[in-house]
Amino acid sequence: MSDTPPDRLATNPDSPFYNAELLERGVGIRFKGVEKTNVDEYCVSEGWVRVTAGKTLDRKGNPMTIKLQGEVVPYFRDIAES
Repeated sequence: MSDTPPDRLATNPDSPFYNAELLERGVGIRFKGVEKTNVDEYCVSEGWVRVTAGKTLDRKGNPMTIKLQGEVVPYFRDIAES
């Protein structure tokens, strides 16, 4: 397995960018230099993240998300800890 996270990754199992193996390994996100823990999906090449908007849900029961633009730096938590 590679030591660089993918360009795009999502936590929603219905997304085509969902990858359970990578999520189990632990992926951290720094957005504009700040650690984010509520990221639902990210794309490095396009420079955006989708973060959950509190506890609000849409009509299908999924968390509401907001798309934010800026510098995205993903990393694997297991590498960062060692």
